[in-house]
Amino acid sequence: MSDDRLPLFPLGLVLLPGEPVPLHIFEPRYKEMVRLCIDGDRPFGIVYASESRLAGVGCTARIERVAARYEDGRLDIIAVGESRFVVDEIHRDLEFLSADVHPVEDEDPADDARARRTAIARHLKLLEMAGEDPDPQQYEDDLPVSYVIGRNAGLDLDDKQALLEMPREADRIRYLARHLGKLLVRLKKAREFRDLARGDGHAEGFPEIDGDA
Repeated sequence: MSDDRLPLFPLGLVLLPGEPVPLHIFEPRYKEMVRLCIDGDRPFGIVYASESRLAGVGCTARIERVAARYEDGRLDIIAVGESRFVVDEIHRDLEFLSADVHPVEDEDPADDARARRTAIARHLKLLEMAGEDPDPQQYEDDLPVSYVIGRNAGLDLDDKQALLEMPREADRIRYLARHLGKLLVRLKKAREFRDLARGDGHAEGFPEIDGDA
């Protein structure tokens, strides 16, 4: 396979830059693909495969480590998202798909400072509600904040793909701030209903949440 081509791994998931993903490799064609990537120290591309289509924008993934090898050749690997790409042409002459691609760069790396603060605050609240102990320093990474938040922001796959395809960080941040605001309102209502169903007659101890960005 030409070094100019990117091996493709169509999956029912959306990978963002900087996001780790565990993968169980069991099909012969993908065992071969992973072998080539490990031997050549090269990435592969993850593209979201829905029931109706293969996404035109994906994210390269670099194999960080092999977590397990099995006697029958299966592998457990940990890969990490690197950068976005657009699929130009797909090739089917190998066991696995490969493609000519070109990278996607943000049109404007600047974000919306107000929306950024709102999105971070709402994301922290969401993580706290999920029982996690969030680290505010995670938002100080070199990655755009939208990719850090988007990993676990309660997005469905189509919404996460839309986030991946957005050309500007400011657009992604504003989108996440609005999404998280609406999600937290729904979670507040669900908690109130849960408390009422338990027979408390009222729901207490939850702050008011503004659903508008």
